[in-house]
Formats: sequence, C-alpha cells, structure tokens
Amino acid sequence: MLKIDNTDNHFILTPQDSELSITHDWFNVEHWRQKDAVVNSKLGRAPAWFIRYQNNNIAVLKHYWRGGLIGKLLSDQYLFLGLEKTRVFKEFKLLTQLKELQLPVPVPIAAYVKVTFGIYRADILTQAIPDAQSLCEKLKQHSATKKELMAVGKTIADFHRKGVYHDDLNINNILFDDQGHVNLIDFDKGDIRHIEGSWQQANIDRLARSFKKEAGKWPTFFFDDADWQTLISAYQTHLDS
Repeated sequence: MLKIDNTDNHFILTPQDSELSITHDWFNVEHWRQKDAVVNSKLGRAPAWFIRYQNNNIAVLKHYWRGGLIGKLLSDQYLFLGLEKTRVFKEFKLLTQLKELQLPVPVPIAAYVKVTFGIYRADILTQAIPDAQSLCEKLKQHSATKKELMAVGKTIADFHRKGVYHDDLNINNILFDDQGHVNLIDFDKGDIRHIEGSWQQANIDRLARSFKKEAGKWPTFFFDDADWQTLISAYQTHLDS
C-alpha cells in the first residue's frame, strides 16, 4: 500500500503506485520559495503552504505541530516509538485507504519523518482541492443553499457508513471544490473503526459545536436552526438508507 524510503533515519512515504521522485527537500518550504513555487499560504497555529510542482499541479504542505499546553513546550517534537506509530504515518495510510474507498479526501502525495535522538518531526504533502472554500468561509459571506447543506449531510453519512471516524469534524474541515462537491480534510487522529452510533453521534455533536463557535466569532454568519435541520435530516436519511 505504501512505499517507504529510509535513509539515515529520514523516512519518506509515498503511495505504492506513485511515480514521483520525491526527496526531503520537498518538505522544506524554503526549497519551494527558491523556485518561486509557493503560490499561497494559510497561516495560523498550523500553517499550510500551497506549492506548485510538476506540470503546474498544486500541493498542500503541512508540518505537524502539537496543540495545547504541551505544544508551548515541545512545539513540533514527538517521541519516536516506531514509524507506524507516528501521527503522520497513520494519517497518510488512512488517506490512501479513503481514496481506495472512493471517498472525497485530498489525494496523498508523500509524507516525511525525521528522527533525531529518539524524537521525530513530520510533514505531509497532499494534492490541493481545486478552488477550495470551506463551509465556514462560505457561511461568513452568505447562506448555504439547501442543496449544499444536504450535500454536506450526505457526504458525512458516506464516511460514517464506511466506518470512517474524523477526530475533528468541524466546518473548517469541510471544503467545497470548484465543482461544488463536498470534501473532508485533516484526518490526523482519524481511523476506520467498527460502525456504531456512539462515535458517529460524537462526530455530529462536534460539528454542531463548531457552527456555534464560528457563529460567535464573526460579525456575519449565515446559519440558523432550520439550516441545521436540513443538514442533519439529509445525514440521517442517507445514513439509514
């Protein structure tokens, strides 16, 4: 499923069928700046860099950062207990599985793990979703249509029907592409598990909280209880079908 290149405790992961010749430079944003290939960025606690690579394709480069209080001390450092136990290996493997299940997620390109004295740092490269706009960005500008809300509900149900757990299902991780199709991103700490209502409901509850959280952050936010009912009804109908 995955190809693993290990040179002096530098691991590069790629899908088994990848034909790209990827080196560790691909995971250094300065390498792309020197090529004038950084086309965009999304800054914040976990920055993302949009990189132009072969044949004008666009990839998203993300570094793994710790959150919470421990993040203030260790920032991007993790204890290395084996490659398969790293966060990036788990997420990259999961993305390849989700693509095989034909679910709408970013195409995994490569991942990188650097180990030094038992500590690792990691990065991941995925194909950018064309002209992506998050559900949050959309709702800050105008109301979502009934068709869009139903598409969100149906897409989440598609994942849940196949046992896919998303650890951080929120409206910033739900993207519309240039064709209006719904995609889910950021599968760090996600997995495929036995289908049961408890974790599915926990996902939905987290999503509901994210609507309320974002509504309280922005001067304009176009979402109400009727919109939620449209979304959740589409989710439940598709989940039970």
